[in-house]
Amino acid sequence: MENNEIVVGLDIGTTKICAIVGMRTEHGKIEILGMGKAESAGVSRGVVTNIEKTIKGIQQAIEEASIQSNCEISEVVVGIAGQHIKSLQHRGIITRNSTEDEISRVDVDLLIKDMYRLAMPPGEQIIHVIPQEFTVDNEQGVLDPIGMSGVRLEANFHVITAQITAANNILKCVSKANLDTTTLMLEPLASAEAVLGEEEKEAGVVLVDIGGGTTDIAIFYEGIIRHTAVIPFGGNAVTEDIREGCSVMKNTAEALKIKFGSALADENKEEEIISIQGLRGREPKEVSVKNLALVIQARMEEILEQVKYEIQSSGYEKKIRAGAGIVITGGGAQLKHITQLVEYVTGIDSRVGYPNEHLAKTNTDAIKSPMYSTSIGLVIKGLQDIELKNVKAPLPNALGKVAPKDDLASREIAQRRGFLSTITTTLADVLMPNDDKDFIK
Repeated sequence: MENNEIVVGLDIGTTKICAIVGMRTEHGKIEILGMGKAESAGVSRGVVTNIEKTIKGIQQAIEEASIQSNCEISEVVVGIAGQHIKSLQHRGIITRNSTEDEISRVDVDLLIKDMYRLAMPPGEQIIHVIPQEFTVDNEQGVLDPIGMSGVRLEANFHVITAQITAANNILKCVSKANLDTTTLMLEPLASAEAVLGEEEKEAGVVLVDIGGGTTDIAIFYEGIIRHTAVIPFGGNAVTEDIREGCSVMKNTAEALKIKFGSALADENKEEEIISIQGLRGREPKEVSVKNLALVIQARMEEILEQVKYEIQSSGYEKKIRAGAGIVITGGGAQLKHITQLVEYVTGIDSRVGYPNEHLAKTNTDAIKSPMYSTSIGLVIKGLQDIELKNVKAPLPNALGKVAPKDDLASREIAQRRGFLSTITTTLADVLMPNDDKDFIK
């Protein structure tokens, strides 16, 4: 296959750095060609805190993925998360010169590009501008304005921002690992592509991605993203609580969480005891499974209370309850009885989201774990961007004539395929002026 049909998703997480190589099959599924994973020692709560350790982890993951896939990897789609991520709603407007010409992709792109000129607080940068509904000459609720006639084109936008330094540190690590970044993608948006169906997005759904350092939230309704948030707690906070509450080493605490952990203490019996080997000949230490679950439940309830607050503050709580509810993914979704605790805290139906819906049957079961949702979602988004670019929209000529029917049809197909999904931009266009693009090479 040609190189541009193969995409590498790079998830630089708090607990792991994961690189997944994938391509789309003739049946429209994603075939995973290879995967590499390394410990993430230089990232804390989604933010790079040690450049050298992060570079080493990226190189290790990429090398492993390259060997498995038998591909030379030079470009990656990178995920970004962290508590510095913010979102806001904004409205944009442009006035066109003629009512006779149809609204084209160029007009929509101009409106989107104008959103990147919003004045941000010092140190913050826009990374995503996602159109929601359009208004054409006071005609509201338009989802796709291309082909319509009108002078005044307005739109509501969901704008996502990040700290410039945090984003640049990610880019610096990728660049020093001898890789080019094609797209910088907000991680919950990538996870949503991997685990959510179009029907769920239409009905109303909350994606809760419980990672090691952060818990990411994305709310969809009528097929459009409505709210995003990042909670600065995740699975590592649970591990730290176990370490302190049970007086064990950190690696032992992590092993206890994975093997015996439960999000509901009442589902465990008092008499169930775990014996932990003592250090350097000391007596073995005994930990009750129920006490372990009590520690885990306390921290998970705190995280889920913040999830509940974000759902309520978004204004879509009633629509979510009547819709598809909550979908939990990420490494934290592997915790036993997590769905029951989510329903207990929020009162909303929930399920665990697995990234297997879009995967070809030839892939191994290990890839289908919720902990790889973000990495697989990055591959899916990268492939969607390539497919959208391959169907090029014709530009208006100097006389402003309407494009031929065949060209217009191609343009509309491209629009339908990619318009309501996340509008992503190349890294250089988002994070730095045109004159400075050579900086990342």
